[in-house]
Amino acid sequence: MKTFSQKPAEVTKKWVLIDAEGLVVGRLAAFVANRLRGKHKPTYTPHVDDGDNVIIINADKVVFTGRKYENKKYYWHTGYIGGIKERTARQILEGRFPERVLEKAIERMIPRGPLGRRQMKNLRVYAGPNHPHEAQNPEKLDVAALNKKNVRV
Repeated sequence: MKTFSQKPAEVTKKWVLIDAEGLVVGRLAAFVANRLRGKHKPTYTPHVDDGDNVIIINADKVVFTGRKYENKKYYWHTGYIGGIKERTARQILEGRFPERVLEKAIERMIPRGPLGRRQMKNLRVYAGPNHPHEAQNPEKLDVAALNKKNVRV
């Protein structure tokens, strides 16, 4: 038996819509990262972008477990001496771009490199309930129903 290796021309991509309202950030990010990489398919090939296109709506309504909402810190450096900055998850979720919490969580679960950057382009995250991808007829996925731990009540 020969090992199956999918060619880029043979890839079929689906469009998937996920409503993130009330979902736990880390669990949702892990699920979406697997979808973007294509690991849910039997035709998964590590060096080919064969994942789905994922649309996430209501990203501003995601939740954290424990005290991460208040205590989790996101760091970045300005490039200047002593230029380390930090923000809490609460500041970002209540700020101007709340979808970045989810984008960064997913991005950090995707391998770094050219293929990872290509796979991240298949992700669209929107803070509100509206999205401009109705023409693609996305299939709704109920992540909350997969496991009771995916939802924080």
